[in-house]
Amino acid sequence: MSELATLMEVGGPVAAFGGGAAYLRARHPAAYWSTVGMPVSAARLLGTYRSVMEACGLTVEPSRWRALAVRAVARREVRPVPPRRGLLRPTSTGLRIRLRLAPGQEPADLAASCERLRHAWGVHAAYVEPVKPGVVELRLVGFDVLRRVRMPRKAGGGLLRVPVALREDATAFVRDYLTVPHELVLGATLSGKSMYLRHLINGLAGQSVALVGIDCKRGVELAPFAPRLSALATDPEQAAELLPALVKEMEERYDLIRARQGIAPSTPDEEITSDVWGLPESERPVPIVLFVDEVAELFLVATKKDEERRDEMVTQLIRLAQLGRAAGIYLEVCGQRFGAELGKGATMLRAQLSGRVCHRVNDEPSAKMALGDIAPEAVGAACTIAPERPGLAVVGDTSGGWSRIRSPYLSLADAAARCRETAHLVPELPALERFRPAVPSRPVESPAPLVKPRPVTD
Repeated sequence: MSELATLMEVGGPVAAFGGGAAYLRARHPAAYWSTVGMPVSAARLLGTYRSVMEACGLTVEPSRWRALAVRAVARREVRPVPPRRGLLRPTSTGLRIRLRLAPGQEPADLAASCERLRHAWGVHAAYVEPVKPGVVELRLVGFDVLRRVRMPRKAGGGLLRVPVALREDATAFVRDYLTVPHELVLGATLSGKSMYLRHLINGLAGQSVALVGIDCKRGVELAPFAPRLSALATDPEQAAELLPALVKEMEERYDLIRARQGIAPSTPDEEITSDVWGLPESERPVPIVLFVDEVAELFLVATKKDEERRDEMVTQLIRLAQLGRAAGIYLEVCGQRFGAELGKGATMLRAQLSGRVCHRVNDEPSAKMALGDIAPEAVGAACTIAPERPGLAVVGDTSGGWSRIRSPYLSLADAAARCRETAHLVPELPALERFRPAVPSRPVESPAPLVKPRPVTD
């Protein structure tokens, strides 16, 4: 009986702790990491750092002077030297540590062993990011941060910089229009493409930016944001009138820049500019972000007349993509598929959209249209996105790099309310005034009467 009591006293708490840890790991991975996972992984890293680096081939022979000093002082065999380790910094999602590379090493050597490192130290993933020559930061992610997205508190927003998603390395993905002026967003139905667009509009609504929309699905995607839009076209006919107005606005801005370039001998060098951002703030026109939802609707034609209109619209879109950045006009083009089969000009327009975001697609050719020409290795990752994870996407850039991202949930009602709250920030653009969407006034609900009315009887 005493043995049973002892077993219950010892095994009970152990079983309770194990069960609680298993529950936290399954339901609340962030809490599990903070209480159990982080101390265990940190102990593994500190205790096995040298042996793991040796097993991964990340050590080098020491210098001649160091070898002589070790033999003279310690009188032992000289061992290979791993990268010098800095302080271990825990975070809410993982661990970070800076490493000074040994002579002859490069960041690619460490990046090639990330899969081995994550298994050796019991973490979900490992990533390497160069900090400066000879120094890299090793990021260890303790759990799948894309399962339940929680954006970091400091996401790094600003003018034309919108945090829209979370990367798989637990950092924020920021859509920066000043760095990547134009972007293509592809995704099948229910893939999360609309959620990505919703975050962009929600983030830009509070900035001094003009928002313009082309939604040929009768406005069902962009109409809820009408209070904040400077212009909205809901069918190809309206788009055919809106695009020339944007091109004319762009040309007027180029005239403004050229007038500023009437350089006099006394003009300071810092006042010479080739885009709107070099103009004085009092003369600088407001930036314009054009959202095109379901771009394929602009390419589809049924008659010869529609074909002429299509060619004109595509030409204007290409002009905006080629010349719009210097005039402060940026494009966000969305669709389910964007290939050469859409018609003349499709490939040329796609080539101008340097930013690429690919959500779940229906076939591999669609993923190749988005990522094949800038990050071929990302095509396979885009084809493996499961339908059970809407909002998950693969983002690539012209440097060949790519990563997985996922947008947090944002309800349409919250995004629409944000646009109503910031409706006073809509800038005055006379060229687009006639395209301003009509915003119906919300009916005011009358308060309930204090006295219950009686029916009138004869």
